[in-house]
Amino acid sequence: MLRLITDFDGPIMDVSERYYHVYQLCLERAKAPDQPVTLLSKPDFWRCKRAKVPERAIGQRSGLNPDQARHFAHLRRELVHQVPYLVYDRLIPRAVESLEILQAYGIDLAILTMRREQELSIPLDRYDLGRFFPPSQRYCIGNTYSKTGDVNDKPLLMAQALATLPPAEKTWMIGDTEADIVAAQTHNIPVIGVLSGIRDRERLAGYYPDRIVADLAAALEIICPPLSLTRSPLP
Repeated sequence: MLRLITDFDGPIMDVSERYYHVYQLCLERAKAPDQPVTLLSKPDFWRCKRAKVPERAIGQRSGLNPDQARHFAHLRRELVHQVPYLVYDRLIPRAVESLEILQAYGIDLAILTMRREQELSIPLDRYDLGRFFPPSQRYCIGNTYSKTGDVNDKPLLMAQALATLPPAEKTWMIGDTEADIVAAQTHNIPVIGVLSGIRDRERLAGYYPDRIVADLAAALEIICPPLSLTRSPLP
């Protein structure tokens, strides 16, 4: 059996609109009432996020002073993962079609995400993604878990997944961040970085994934060469 373990945000969900909405909200809350600020365009903001520009620096580029920028960064961390803002998330183009092809070929699918349980259940229900990932194939963090950092926590989550999933002949990992790459490499799993998420090529390349591709759809023929969006599943 061939298995694919995939991150959720980046390979499947586009979180850029949520992050940009929260950026605007936090900028408005952090500035003084009559203070002029420079709102970054969404493309400029997302380039900053993908290049891992610190939150404080984003705040200062937007016209906040250092104290305001610290407050901005705190607000951003507090708000960006809250349930009310999840409505801004959207599916990555071709992600569902890719999952359908993988499932049709009998490839075992599992999610490994740093979303909390409530953050994951909402889009799974909204977009009918539970058909690809039954509860036993979902690995996320608890609603009250105290994060220590994704690069620290995600390898632990991977260990839990590998200890409880049925044996597989080969397992691949797909993700869009350094945490995904480290989690896979810690457990000697080949990993593909995708550019459809929150890190750019330069950031991903610095962690030496096995391959870097555009998105989940582009990864199909690496995971299993007969698969692609231009071919139909075997009858």
